[in-house]
Amino acid sequence: MGAPHETSAPPRRRRSDARRSIDAILNAARILLGEGSGASMEDIAAKAGVTRQTVYAHFPSRDALMAALVEGAAAEYAELLDEADLDTAPPAEALARFLDAGWRFLGRYSLLLNATAARVPRPDPDPHDLVPPRLERLIERGKRSGDFDVSLPVGWLAAAVLGLHHAAAGEVAAGRLTSAEAEELCLASTLRLCGAESRR
Repeated sequence: MGAPHETSAPPRRRRSDARRSIDAILNAARILLGEGSGASMEDIAAKAGVTRQTVYAHFPSRDALMAALVEGAAAEYAELLDEADLDTAPPAEALARFLDAGWRFLGRYSLLLNATAARVPRPDPDPHDLVPPRLERLIERGKRSGDFDVSLPVGWLAAAVLGLHHAAAGEVAAGRLTSAEAEELCLASTLRLCGAESRR
């Protein structure tokens, strides 16, 4: 008697199909929520090209979907900062790369600029905990090399740089500045704040 006919897909293919579905769902949620549309799970399923049941099979609730989306965003931000070579590039250039990484991140995750961002869950690890130490290390290196002003505390400068970045992003979200204008103003203000402009 021959072997029974195999009707199910191999485990590896099922995992690959599931991964593609998850990626499509997360990408659809990123785009729709970034538009501030208040998209429903049905809207996200349609955008992803999957059924509503498929969305719920991977994400049993909207909160679960949002948590996965934000965790993925945090991982992407960490990768962008890793790629920026912040620990070896000249300090002023590294500072520009730091800001550029932030703009690239917000370009993909504009949902974080929306008014509903206050309800976005915090991932673990949270970039709000991981980013400041990396920026502080960069600023400290710039102070030691004489590229940055030594008169202000590192922690204060890092907080002020992040505050400038958030303020510039807020101006873009409010429609008062274009992305290009905000990026240029933010970089110029940040370099001036850290004393890099006077050392050029």
